[in-house]
Amino acid sequence: MGANAQTSVPAFTAGQVLTAAQVTGINTGIPVFASSTERDAAFGGTGEKTLAEGQMAYLEDTNATQYYDGSSWAAVAGGKILAVKHALFTGTQTNSTASAANFAVTDLSITHTLADSSNILIISAYFGAAGSSTNAGRVGIAVANDGTLVNIADTAGSRTLTSAWQRLAGTLNTANIALSICSVYAPGDTSSHTYTVRAINMSASTQTVYINRTPDDQDQAQEGRATSGLVIQEVSA
Repeated sequence: MGANAQTSVPAFTAGQVLTAAQVTGINTGIPVFASSTERDAAFGGTGEKTLAEGQMAYLEDTNATQYYDGSSWAAVAGGKILAVKHALFTGTQTNSTASAANFAVTDLSITHTLADSSNILIISAYFGAAGSSTNAGRVGIAVANDGTLVNIADTAGSRTLTSAWQRLAGTLNTANIALSICSVYAPGDTSSHTYTVRAINMSASTQTVYINRTPDDQDQAQEGRATSGLVIQEVSA
């Protein structure tokens, strides 16, 4: 912990003689804590203040100033980006996928823990994809939190749920389409979660889905390859 960090917020009594360390603690102004764990443990104990509306705190691990609104801690100035994480896949991937099934895109996995449960994530994901279906390959994209797709469409009959999708024109399916999404997600806790990018087979039958390449992948100037990525930004509430 830093020089001003503390683990308790004492309540002094009339006539009490303060030590130099206690006076120094008072001079820090807003109580400084190493993290929310020390902050939460600092109030209500023997000789400590009772947590009440208007209490201020500063957290060293996230450089955040907070106030207690009577029921929970909130940021004094929300909207600050606290963390940015990025994963990139520059190779190619081929996967035989059943209808409506999905698979994780290689290397596009990020594990993250919110600094505060009220914070949100801005998640951006993208890849180049193609499908082998002779009925115009259809491919979708979504992000999964610990294996469960999030920010996808509402249930609608037999339709496959996804965040975004496209189908290729024609029957040769030699094109590579770019799919991308950007959304806000609120995990609502401070547990560790792993976020992965998923490619979804939107066709009516099993097909081969190609990531970052075309089905024929010919080595010539008019053919190309793409990259895939995942970006997570934590924003204070």
